[in-house]
Amino acid sequence: MRQVTDRLRASVETVISGKTEVVDTALVVLLAEGHLLIEDVPGVGKTMLSKALARSIDGTVRRIQFTPDLLPSDVTGVSIWNRNSGEFEFRPGGVFANVVVGDEINRASPKTQSALLECMEERQVTVDNVTWPLEAPFMVVATQNPVEMEGTYALPEAQRDRFMAKVSMGYPVEEAELAMLQEHTSRNPLDSLEPVTDVTEIRKLIATVSQVHVSPAVQRYAVALATATRTAPELLLGASPRATLQLVRAAKAAAAMAGRDYVLPDDVHRLARTVLAHRLLPSLEATRTGRSVTAVLDVLLDQVRVPSDPGA
Repeated sequence: MRQVTDRLRASVETVISGKTEVVDTALVVLLAEGHLLIEDVPGVGKTMLSKALARSIDGTVRRIQFTPDLLPSDVTGVSIWNRNSGEFEFRPGGVFANVVVGDEINRASPKTQSALLECMEERQVTVDNVTWPLEAPFMVVATQNPVEMEGTYALPEAQRDRFMAKVSMGYPVEEAELAMLQEHTSRNPLDSLEPVTDVTEIRKLIATVSQVHVSPAVQRYAVALATATRTAPELLLGASPRATLQLVRAAKAAAAMAGRDYVLPDDVHRLARTVLAHRLLPSLEATRTGRSVTAVLDVLLDQVRVPSDPGA
């Protein structure tokens, strides 16, 4: 596990330099069978990250440019009548890939956004009462611009809740940006990126992650964190049971990447902001006083007692 993830990290960082924490989160989400939401300004490498990840695992990648006129059938696929055979033929949509890049997902209408709900949750597509499974590994990496809001549709809670984690790329440090100028102006780094593993190996790693042990104490800690968000007066909407499940799954993947076959409370604590923050809604009072969701969550993380005996 550590050998493969170290190779993957090094491979992706040849394209995205200086963003080890973001790359690690993407690997955690991949191995935990989740989906990743990247919210940041244009030009910081959001799409490049997902393409580099797909090439590193020798998987298929499809990019869907979400626009106001995009139809649900463009995402899932459509049945077309074949005159020669006298039957309907299914033409797969953009979600039929190992890594699906949903570029500027908030520019599509809510109807088109909802086409991803079944794909992300059940890893299948249903068109004309016929269900088509999606090949594992399957990961949606969606991007959105938090600055330019004209002509956009905010992601509904049901959509945000299906993303395991949300990250922000941020601007690179000066040294990383100088290195990018030297390496990227003469060639496209993706052209020389070679796979360091394959989808068969990734499936084995996903199966390994599912066997990582989570003690009852760590499970109770994850539930206590979720419960705290539901009862906090500063939050209008707390973490769902799906959020608790995905938090534990992400912690199992992080533990496996660290070379452990068991989860520590620190794994849960470290991933809580990334996994929970985008699912929470602040109350009117918190918004009025300028308290962000992250600030409220940080207080809750300090208040919820970390189990002293994680094996209990």
